[in-house]
Amino acid sequence: MTGAIEEWLERRGVRIEEVAEIVHSLQRPYNDKLTLEDCLESVRAVLGKREVQYVLFTGMALDELAERKLLPEPLQAIMESDESLYGVDETVALGIVHVYGMIGLTSFGYLDKVKPGIIDRLNRDTEHIHVFLDDLVAGLAAAASARIAHQDPAAKDYGLPRWADPE
Repeated sequence: MTGAIEEWLERRGVRIEEVAEIVHSLQRPYNDKLTLEDCLESVRAVLGKREVQYVLFTGMALDELAERKLLPEPLQAIMESDESLYGVDETVALGIVHVYGMIGLTSFGYLDKVKPGIIDRLNRDTEHIHVFLDDLVAGLAAAASARIAHQDPAAKDYGLPRWADPE
């Protein structure tokens, strides 16, 4: 299903390389050996998780239904105006953020506020509805960044066991 989610993202204007660039900008200050390829691998690992795929499919489907004006009112109007008090888009994105622990939450808040790269482009796009997608991309980048942070071999472990990532 990972291939299908990448296709959906591309159809909605998101290349995973753009997500990896955000991950790289988040983690590079803490790991000078980190490559863009490492970040791309981390994004793909997060995309490989079924719960992440379900969240992404759901949010993107709601954006697409809103574009086609197929949602019931008042939800249609809320989505069309990207109502600032809606908050459901951020709440859904948190389903991705928490996959790799609380550190992702901090990164998500930062990305939601600063809106770097593809997140800003999605947020400003007036031809499409990306109420969910900009937050989902921020969540994906935050989770991939947290995954890298957990695997950093230079991180102090204080005698605690290392984070085990089955991927």
